[in-house]
Amino acid sequence: MDDGDVTPPLPEGSGSSVEAGDGQAPTASNTEMELYDLRVVVDRIEGRSVCGMEVGDCFTLEQSAHLRLPEGRHFCVYALASVLPFLAAKQRDLAQGDWLAQDSHFSCPDPEERLVMRVERTRRRRMNSADLT
Repeated sequence: MDDGDVTPPLPEGSGSSVEAGDGQAPTASNTEMELYDLRVVVDRIEGRSVCGMEVGDCFTLEQSAHLRLPEGRHFCVYALASVLPFLAAKQRDLAQGDWLAQDSHFSCPDPEERLVMRVERTRRRRMNSADLT
C-alpha cells in the first residue's frame, strides 16, 4: 500500500508539541508567508443607493489587517460586514477548485439597494507571521 505524502500520527502520549510542517518549532526565519493586498470596489448598484455609496467607491486591505478608505469617502458598515468574513481567505492562495478562488463578487444584505462589490487582489506581499501575532 502506497501512503504517498501522508505523515503517520504521533503515538498517543508522545508529549511532542511540534506543529505540522517540517518538524521544527517556528522561528523568525521559517514563519514567512505571502498574502495579497485587496481592493473592495462597488461594482454595481441594482437598486437605489440607500447608504449614499456610488459605483467605484472602495476600500483597501493592506499588510494583512490595515483597512484604508480614500480621503473624504465612506463605506457602508453593512456592506463591509457582508464581505469581511471572506477577506482573510481572499488574501491567501486558494486551491484551484475552491469556489472562493473563482468568485470575486459579494452583495450587501440590503434588498432595496442590491449593492454588489468586487474583490480584487492588488499586490502579493511577503510577510513574517511572527510580526502579526
